[in-house]
Amino acid sequence: MSKKVRDARLTYLNPRKFLRLEAAAERLSNEGVKGDFCEFGVALGGSGIVMADYAKRQSRAFHGFDVFEMIPPPESEKDGTRAKERYETIASGTSEGIGGDIYYGYIDNLIDKVKGSFAQFGVAVDGEAVVLHQGLFEDSWPGSGVTSVALAHIDCDWYDPVKYCLEQVADLMAPGAMFLIDDYNDYGGARLAVDEFIAGRPDFMLEAVPNPYLVKV
Repeated sequence: MSKKVRDARLTYLNPRKFLRLEAAAERLSNEGVKGDFCEFGVALGGSGIVMADYAKRQSRAFHGFDVFEMIPPPESEKDGTRAKERYETIASGTSEGIGGDIYYGYIDNLIDKVKGSFAQFGVAVDGEAVVLHQGLFEDSWPGSGVTSVALAHIDCDWYDPVKYCLEQVADLMAPGAMFLIDDYNDYGGARLAVDEFIAGRPDFMLEAVPNPYLVKV
C-alpha cells in the first residue's frame, strides 16, 4: 500500500519512514496493544491511507486531523529559522508540490480530494471506522470522541502543534502504545517539543531514528 500511495504522489514520506510506520502498526498488533490510530497532519492523505488500511485489518478506527488548507504559521519563539523560512515560502505561493503537482496547501476543497483518495484505496471516510476531523487541532480534538490511542503519527512540523498533540494524547495510551514523530530531525521546534515532553514524562521512551518512536512503557 505504501508504494501505491507514493506512486500516486499522495505523500512526502520516503520509503524508509514508511517502513517505520508499517513496522509500528505490525508491532502494535503483535503485542495486542489496544486503541485507535490517529494522524495529526494528513496533507494529501498518503500515510493516513496506509494507517487506515492497517486499522481496518486490525479492527481499529482511524482518525485524521488537519486544517485541510494552508498550514498555520509557526508562532512559537522556539521554532527555528528554518521553520520560519519554510513557512514564508509556503505563504508566498511558490512552494512546490510532489513531482511537479500543485502544493497541497494551495488546493481548493482539499478535504474532498483527500476523501476521494481514501475511497480510491479502499478505506472510505465513513465517519466511524475512518474519520477526518477538519480544523485546528485544539478545535477538532476535544470533540473527536477518541478515548484510546495505540498509534499517533505526528506530522505537523512546528513546536506548538507537536506539543499539543503529545500532551493531549499521552494519557489515552496504554503501555506499548506509540507516537511516531515525523519532523523530529527536520525542524527544531518539533524536536524541542518532543525533548521537553520526554523530560517530564518518564513513562515514555524515545527510540531515535529517522522518524523516531516514542513508546509508552
